[in-house]
Amino acid sequence: MTAFVKKIDIALKDKLREDLVDQGFELSTPPYTFFSAKKKGVSCTLYTSGKLMVQGKDKQDFITYYLEPEILKDFSFSYPETLIDLTPRIGIDEAGKGDFFGPLCIAGVYASEEGIQKLTELKVRDSKRMNDKAIMALATQIKSSLPHSLIKLFPQKYNELYAKFKNLNHLLAWAHATAIEELVQSTGCHQVVIDQFAAEHVVENALKRKKVEVDLSQRHYGEEDPVVAAASILARAAFVEGIEALSKMVEMTLPKGANAHVIDAGKQILAKQGEEMLKKVGKLHFKTASQILDA
Repeated sequence: MTAFVKKIDIALKDKLREDLVDQGFELSTPPYTFFSAKKKGVSCTLYTSGKLMVQGKDKQDFITYYLEPEILKDFSFSYPETLIDLTPRIGIDEAGKGDFFGPLCIAGVYASEEGIQKLTELKVRDSKRMNDKAIMALATQIKSSLPHSLIKLFPQKYNELYAKFKNLNHLLAWAHATAIEELVQSTGCHQVVIDQFAAEHVVENALKRKKVEVDLSQRHYGEEDPVVAAASILARAAFVEGIEALSKMVEMTLPKGANAHVIDAGKQILAKQGEEMLKKVGKLHFKTASQILDA
């Protein structure tokens, strides 16, 4: 695979070395280098000339999520100018779909050409690649800069809607269509990109029922689009805020996901506060619910 080569400021060599050690790289010092660092899938060599060379099948994530934002302060690898789509558009994504506790959150963001450039400057990435602290900070900046829509379905409302739709994808499609409708009405934009989660007709039909006409693009790995990535950040931030609010309500930290820790927490809530409280904090159609209730 082609190597990535870039000249860097030698003053950054100590930070780079320390960061690489923290990330699990093994270091050596071949001739004419400050160091060479290797781990599975990636090698990174800093020559005494200041030339930095990165190789390996996993180099793209290393460059995109660490090297560019932390060392290079240059995003020409991730966002070469010729590949940036500056078409004004709406991006939609969700969070909380796979979590038993907490709300389902669907967010939409509208970005003009200027807005897309702003998202690039903010180093917006898919929220799954970021920790909650970084997500919350970026969400604040996105909300203050760009038109957005947010649908938050806390478990009590979520459970009511699920009983009506009887299918998670149909419920998600309705929520996506609702966020799209709000942003189309407020911005006049009809270009929409979403992270595809079901057959294309599912969201298309939800939009038809609302009589919303858009040019809809449904993509797997849609968060690679900076506007969809911005929506993913807003959705995740809303989910984090929501699960923290529910944690305060039940006076215990509600774990994320749908694992053994979640089942244990659910059993504690059931034993101390009853089934009605469980309905207020958990999504009842999950298999997790029967594992809690049938125990």
